[in-house]
Amino acid sequence: MPLQVPPAPAPALRSVLAALGSPTAVREARTPSLRNAQGPVTAELPLPVHVLNQAGTPRTRLTGWRFLLRSEGRTVAAGDTMLTADGWTFSHFFEGPYLNSTERALRQAESLQTACQPRLLSVPELYMLTLWLHHDCSSDGTEGRLASTDVLVPLAPAPPGIAAHQPHLAAELLPVLTHRLAPATLLGQAV
Repeated sequence: MPLQVPPAPAPALRSVLAALGSPTAVREARTPSLRNAQGPVTAELPLPVHVLNQAGTPRTRLTGWRFLLRSEGRTVAAGDTMLTADGWTFSHFFEGPYLNSTERALRQAESLQTACQPRLLSVPELYMLTLWLHHDCSSDGTEGRLASTDVLVPLAPAPPGIAAHQPHLAAELLPVLTHRLAPATLLGQAV
């Protein structure tokens, strides 16, 4: 299936490209792969980053855009942007297990039968990141309501008891997340 990647806001892309062009930003980045890249580095595959609100409700909020940074045919790092009062600005470069996991989940998504829009959904309280395959391909990526038919693919490393790279309908995974996010109780009182 073709993934329908929404275009990132031009200021978000410009901020990542400006950071890539800054020797100081690249040198001070804690990403050895980016610092050691031999060829030109390009910002590709912009993914809107949403955060799940209020203990698993289907509402999310857009917090940034993530660009996969590629050099010599491979992903070497990612560049994140964030929304500020002045608009989109560069946040940071990073690398780590979520890069390979994101690419793997995107390859999985391409084999599905229906078109979808790839996004990232973060659940900070669970230290969890998922590839969110949104059913509305015409969206600009900023709308934040999870549809029950959207697919969530937990990225590795996933929280204990949640299998990484196992696609779930949002209607199936959200109750699990809601249960995990609910305050623990002991004898009927919150702990």
